[in-house]
Amino acid sequence: MSNNEQREELERQIKEYQPKISSFIKTRVPSHEDAEDIAQDVFFQFVKTVETTHNPIENLSGWLFRVAKNLIINKSKKKKESSLPLESEYNEEEDILTSLFPKTDESESPVNLYIRSLMWEELEEALTELPVEQRSIFELTELDGLPVKEIAESSGLSINTLLSRKHYAVKYLRKRLKQTYEELINQ
Repeated sequence: MSNNEQREELERQIKEYQPKISSFIKTRVPSHEDAEDIAQDVFFQFVKTVETTHNPIENLSGWLFRVAKNLIINKSKKKKESSLPLESEYNEEEDILTSLFPKTDESESPVNLYIRSLMWEELEEALTELPVEQRSIFELTELDGLPVKEIAESSGLSINTLLSRKHYAVKYLRKRLKQTYEELINQ
């Protein structure tokens, strides 16, 4: 294949896959500018790979989507994110939901927003893994905003029993979400 034919084939493939890859990235990265940058990087890597490698890419669609996913994840690794506060002891005054998610310097960055959305999905799944009593007190206090005292009065359970259940729920959720967060960052 001549250089002109190779260039025309590259342009054809880019035109064919660019809308799909851009759409894939835009659903995972909230900032339009960052999504465009990542899409450009995907196709830059594609052209570079084609020009420097003699072996053709077997499954072009799969390769492009994998590169896009890796670029989104790699962008998150470059951010200076601290780990979840797993070791901190339960404190009723603490904002539990905030403590379950990663702390970041740029909390509104596209990568951080993407990670948070994934973490919210994981939180919903992790809540279903809790015993009903623990899930119930966690949801009532943290998601519905009800005071423990009010729940104790309406349920007939002691405040200490409810706080103990909530403590075990928070402990489990922190451990479970820390594991998920580390898997996301280390992919």
